[in-house]
Amino acid sequence: MKTKVLNRLSVRLIISISSILIIILSIYTYFILNNLENYLTQTRFQTSYNISDIIKKSMRYSMLLNRREDVHQIINTLRSEIGVEEIRIYNKLGTIVFSSNPKEILNKVDLTAEACIVCHNSSIPLQTLTKQNKMRVYKNSENKRVLGLINPIQNEPDCSNADCHAHPSNVRILGVLDVGVSLEQLDLIIHSSTRKVILASVLIVIFISFFSGLFISVLVYKPIEQIKEGIDEVGNGNLDYKIKVNSKNELGQMARRFNEMSTNLDEAYKEIKNWSETLNDKVNEKTKELKNIYNQVNQIEKLASLGKLSATVAHELNNPLAGILTYSKLITKKLQAMQTNSEHSKIIEYLELISHESARCGQIVKDLLIFSHSERDEFTKENLVKIIYHSITVINHHLEMNGITLIKEYSEQPIELFCSAYKIQQALISLLINSIEAMPSGGIIKLNITLENNNVVIRIIDEGTGITNKDLPHIFEPFYSTKETSGTGLGLAVAYGIIANHKGKIEVEKTSANGTTFKVILPQNEQYA
Repeated sequence: MKTKVLNRLSVRLIISISSILIIILSIYTYFILNNLENYLTQTRFQTSYNISDIIKKSMRYSMLLNRREDVHQIINTLRSEIGVEEIRIYNKLGTIVFSSNPKEILNKVDLTAEACIVCHNSSIPLQTLTKQNKMRVYKNSENKRVLGLINPIQNEPDCSNADCHAHPSNVRILGVLDVGVSLEQLDLIIHSSTRKVILASVLIVIFISFFSGLFISVLVYKPIEQIKEGIDEVGNGNLDYKIKVNSKNELGQMARRFNEMSTNLDEAYKEIKNWSETLNDKVNEKTKELKNIYNQVNQIEKLASLGKLSATVAHELNNPLAGILTYSKLITKKLQAMQTNSEHSKIIEYLELISHESARCGQIVKDLLIFSHSERDEFTKENLVKIIYHSITVINHHLEMNGITLIKEYSEQPIELFCSAYKIQQALISLLINSIEAMPSGGIIKLNITLENNNVVIRIIDEGTGITNKDLPHIFEPFYSTKETSGTGLGLAVAYGIIANHKGKIEVEKTSANGTTFKVILPQNEQYA
């Protein structure tokens, strides 16, 4: 039962508020009492210092005339004043020459004593003291606190020039007046003030805790109990239960949300009942979806197998295709050297067709080999400008045949990066060929190179027909081509794989009916280790 009460939010809030209040008031009380004690102590110190000055000035004339009895009489008279515990005068050798206690006269104290150590802490005694160093607090034989005050007696001119007991003028301090003042009255005031402040703090804590508990009970405990009751009702199946909302605060908003939730639950429950009546149809529908997903997974696995098969087929077909291409070209040359007639022309035409198609098959095989090649290439430091130059040289005849002008928007300064020069050249050629094929009527292709954040950024900007929204998500997929009569659908896929293998990125930066911009990003300082 006790644990249940302590676990309540309202009880924890009251405990938390009370604890914080106690901590704050404790700190406040400590500072108040500490400041009060410091103030009273400083006031007592100033009073004691004034008393010490009065004693010193009262004895001055008698000491100048060397009237020791008068000095004793003054000390004994002042000793009888309330609050004065003891009065002593030490000479510079530490001997008590005057004292309110006759038994102490001519006793010599150690220079390391509490009253002497302040000045004699170093090899050369201090000549002046701060007010703080002049004061010390100690306990007397009755275990009551006493404020001790040291007041140096300086060698003034009328003292050093006196006939009776002249002191050398080079001696600055003749002795010390030590006055002990009782702090009993001060301690009584401090203790009384402490009790009053603590009592007031306790009463404040009790008062605030009581009214905090009252407010928390009304504003927190009762609304939470109503919400709890509503949760129990809904938990027992009573979805029509509504909490009475009487406030606009957070708990009132929570109650309104709860009522909305119970209404939604009721509607959902009714919907579930309706769903249960058509569960078989839903299960059959989901089963069909799962079958479709299964078929898609199988298709993906078949495509993976097709990739492996493509690599094998490409290797097997590469050599025969190369032979067909070579021999077709050889026969074409021989027939061209012979006497021509209509029959020869047809044969040459057929052989050229065989050569063209064999070359196209060879390109398909080459792309298949690149697409299926998964081994990591060796990267060396290369000059990108030189790679681009070779790439342009390779496709230059394509540019001339299609009436396309290539504009270079970069300087000829070397741009170094770690890469496979052959693969980067192949990727750039694929992108340039793609732009050329998109411009059957000719136009301008711009090649732009910039350095951005330690990356080399290459942009190929053409004036082609652009890429449709339907084709845009698939252009880098293998075997996907928008060309009806030509194209294997591997060119951009191969370029994408090469750039990705270089830890780079290739994307269509923008496309429209007026052209397309391909953006290639390659890290300049990356060694791809």
